[in-house]
Amino acid sequence: MPTYSGIYTPSQVMQQAGSGLYPGVTPPGQQVYTGGYGSTPSGSSTLYTWVAPPGVTSVCVVCVGSGGGGNSMVYQTTATSAGGGGLGYKNNIAVTPGVGYTVAAGDYNSSGPTPSVPTVNGGESYFINASTVRGGPGIGAPSGTGGTFTGDGGGNGGNGGTGYNGYPSLGYSVTGGGGGAGGYSGNGGNGGSSGAVGTGGTGGGGGGGGGGPYEYNAPYYPWGGGGGGGVGLLGIGASGGGGTAGVAGSTGGGGGGGGSGGSAGGANTSQTAAGGAGGTYYGGGGSTGFYNGVGSYGAVRIIWQGPTPGTPRTFPNNAGNV
Repeated sequence: MPTYSGIYTPSQVMQQAGSGLYPGVTPPGQQVYTGGYGSTPSGSSTLYTWVAPPGVTSVCVVCVGSGGGGNSMVYQTTATSAGGGGLGYKNNIAVTPGVGYTVAAGDYNSSGPTPSVPTVNGGESYFINASTVRGGPGIGAPSGTGGTFTGDGGGNGGNGGTGYNGYPSLGYSVTGGGGGAGGYSGNGGNGGSSGAVGTGGTGGGGGGGGGGPYEYNAPYYPWGGGGGGGVGLLGIGASGGGGTAGVAGSTGGGGGGGGSGGSAGGANTSQTAAGGAGGTYYGGGGSTGFYNGVGSYGAVRIIWQGPTPGTPRTFPNNAGNV
């Protein structure tokens, strides 16, 4: 039987509090929903229904869109790593006990085994509707832009870095890093381009992944970039630093650091491996490599009054577990 540890693992899909699906794992005063797997390169979200518990008339919500996926350099002359998901939060949303409300959580999307697919977008996350509170999706090539946000505050996801595959005409290749997830009061860091380091996140956002090195040796397979750092859901914390640049003939780009308790993006491990994956949780953008580096899934966290009457719980500074 799964146990509660502050934030659910990705495999434990969140359901309405008290549903009985995971007995013993419902924490007091909160609910978390995560995206699943989406096989569409255009991006998708998983829909849920949250039912307001008895006595709950107001909630605070944070939404993080899923990061986009970097495209493969195998069949692309120009390639762009993906942007990170945006983060938006909104406090004191009025709800009615017993009424169900729509929740959308951005999926981890992939082009599957087809490396020639040039674009893999993330999915949006929102509560009630996209105009109430929303974390926008990170976008894949060719724009590689980070997701936007709607709410009382938040931050945009960082942009993905650019790359180029010059085989066979120009005899070199280079890749970029994925964008970091947005923060609570600032943006995610941008992925490094052309063998450059990624930039750090701000306001609790994830750092951008480092770019892969220039590769001048035949067959010019590119070392991949690093994935963008993810962001946590428990409120604002330290921002993630930028990922390191790759070293020719030795290493790919390093992953951007996680922001506000999120995980770092993945590093590229070889010339024939995927680009670094976006960091969990949540919203890190995937990077470009020999194969697609996948973006991290999105999430929605809903919190309400704690067990002690009069205890305020709001984003971004007082949103921890109770």
